[in-house]
Amino acid sequence: MPKKRSGGGLSATQQAAKFLGVSVLAGAVMAGIALPAAGALGLAAKGTVQGFDEIPANLKSPQLSQRTAILDSAGHKIASVYSRDRTVVDLKDISPYMQKAIVAIEDSRYYQHGAIDLKGVLRALNKNAQSGGVAQGASTLTQQLVKNYFIEEAGDDPTKVAQATQQTLGRKIRELKYAIQLEDKLGKKKILENYLNITFFGEQAYGIEAASQRYFSKHAKDLNLQESALLAGIVQSPSRYDPVNDEAEATKRRNTVLTRMAQVGDISGAEADKARKAPLGLHVSRPKNGCITASKGAAFFCKYVENVFLTDPTFGKTREARAKLWNKGGLTIRTTLEPQAQESVQTSLKEHVYKSDRVAAASTLVEPGTGKILAMGQSKPYGYGKDETEYNYSVNHDMGGSNFGFPTGSTFKPFVAAAAIEGGKPPTQPYSAPYKMNYPSPVQTCSSKPWVNDRSYTVENESESEKGPYRMKEAMAKSVNTYFVQLISDIGLCPVMKMTDGLHVVQGNGDKLPENPSIALGAIGLSPLTMASAYATFADRGMYCTPIAIESITQKVGDEQKSLQVPKSTCSRAMSEKTADTVNTLLRGVIDSGTGQQAGLSDRESAGKTGTTDERKNAWFVGYTPNLAGAVWVGSAKQNVKMVNITIGGRYNDLVYGGRVPGPIWRDAMDGALAGKDAPDFNLVDIPDDNKDKGDGKGNGHGNGNGNGGNGDNTGGAIGGLIGGTTGDNNGFPTPTFSFPDGFIQGQSNGGTRGNGNGGRG
Repeated sequence: MPKKRSGGGLSATQQAAKFLGVSVLAGAVMAGIALPAAGALGLAAKGTVQGFDEIPANLKSPQLSQRTAILDSAGHKIASVYSRDRTVVDLKDISPYMQKAIVAIEDSRYYQHGAIDLKGVLRALNKNAQSGGVAQGASTLTQQLVKNYFIEEAGDDPTKVAQATQQTLGRKIRELKYAIQLEDKLGKKKILENYLNITFFGEQAYGIEAASQRYFSKHAKDLNLQESALLAGIVQSPSRYDPVNDEAEATKRRNTVLTRMAQVGDISGAEADKARKAPLGLHVSRPKNGCITASKGAAFFCKYVENVFLTDPTFGKTREARAKLWNKGGLTIRTTLEPQAQESVQTSLKEHVYKSDRVAAASTLVEPGTGKILAMGQSKPYGYGKDETEYNYSVNHDMGGSNFGFPTGSTFKPFVAAAAIEGGKPPTQPYSAPYKMNYPSPVQTCSSKPWVNDRSYTVENESESEKGPYRMKEAMAKSVNTYFVQLISDIGLCPVMKMTDGLHVVQGNGDKLPENPSIALGAIGLSPLTMASAYATFADRGMYCTPIAIESITQKVGDEQKSLQVPKSTCSRAMSEKTADTVNTLLRGVIDSGTGQQAGLSDRESAGKTGTTDERKNAWFVGYTPNLAGAVWVGSAKQNVKMVNITIGGRYNDLVYGGRVPGPIWRDAMDGALAGKDAPDFNLVDIPDDNKDKGDGKGNGHGNGNGNGGNGDNTGGAIGGLIGGTTGDNNGFPTPTFSFPDGFIQGQSNGGTRGNGNGGRG
């Protein structure tokens, strides 16, 4: 580029710019070229060299907004998202017909003039003088490119867009000066390439590649003569000449372009005549934008990735900055989603719960030790129609989930056990665990004020046959409510709060857990992702890792790919290895001989816990192997369906509980996700068999209870009482009565294989 001469003064280009700045920019523009009458210009003419020089010297070409590709961990595309549908291509990848058509109709002397076409200016002046108005403009392609730069930089801000397009003399002068600069800097071919990539062609298509795909379902390099003429004609008025909505008007405009191409010698008259007779030949492809188009049921995961991007400071200090980067696009986001695991989750959900069912199901799989989210799906598809939802039931509210999460039932009990063991309680710790009892009081909290049972709140087990003494292993397998109430009362609430803090267990709305003994029975709403990540800590022998969904991001900047920083999983020790190993041993027993037998995996070690809440409005199974953890929730998002005498996935259920519907979903999802993968073992500890010390009579009594009443883990009685003082139907057993205050907390009922109690109302 010519610079200042060594002795000072201006180069030839700069001198020309100043001359044009004074004479053409002020005089010609004020004469009315492509502008309203002088009284409406809005800005005074900068008719001096000094005024012209006040305009910033360098125009920074904006990074064009483009599609963002979201990929799974194997590099397969999940979805494309974009603010503006654009794919930038090189000039060599644009049909020569298209290049000639746009020049012919928009700036036929493009290769003969500089940034400003003086002949065009004079022609426009004469034409406008004859018409008495603004009948013709004189903007070159270069000037139009500059104008589009201003519009692109404005983004979706309506005020900035208005400023970029306002018909004022000041804007026109600025546009012309920058056009001179671009001609000097880029050259004709690059300007044409940039123009074809930035221009709006209607139907949400920005740039020639997107337009070619939208109207003809082909690449821009493959456009023929009549197709190129049609697209070139659209640019002047995308709405007026839209071929999808007005074929006749679009055809007239196309033929005008063909005629002009013949006039300037780009094609012969015969070629023009033949092309004018051809039909438009549209082969329209509708936009496929956003997570709603995601493959393999990954729409909810896709939205989770978007929410991570918009909320994590790694991608910008403010939400506005992050949103601007997201809307600019041009990103390639490789995620943690594993194709095999995702397909397995979706297949299992589809098999067990239909989208038209009265209830929904959600499942999330997390890799222990890394925090990677390998799968995330639900039974109701992403969308806004019947049997669809935009809410992601697997995550917290701030990431697109339900307002409060879902009560977890007895799946919370392992956190209480872990807190007790970490504090020194042995897994053989016995408690009387009677069938029914008053809530122990007082219970120590993290403050100096203990929780006091000043209203004689009671809690009971599923059946009268379930009465202690019990030790922890059997109490966990059978999910004995009174045992865990006694346990949390014994150790106090503060150790449990410390444990759940280390596991990053928060309510679905993001709030900390309340200091109340009822949390032992899973009354608080949590999300499947929260539960899966917490249980992954047991699998990884006590190390908690924050969940992550993004592996890497690259951004296309010009012809180069730039790597962006992404959030990393942070791992920290939440409990000792010994504590985790002990919990793993306890929860393996739940699958081996307890309420989760229907969820057991046949080819590898697994552990987990069932949970069913008040009136069977929620049912859970959360489980894991040493190398994969997963949570499954089934219920009504509005919490208004009691899963009693209900058909789910084409199967009739007299009673739904954690081991019956969620358990098999978890089993099948894990089976597929782990197929062909290593099958490591847990580091188990020796916990003496409870029944050896009880005698045959006691042991047989419990065995019969499990067979007839079914391995129940009914906490509905306890939690139902906490809520409303209503009664529950225990399927033949005496109806429990509760006395906790109305609205105190969400109730729950965790059922077993048969005859499980419904519990109280929440």
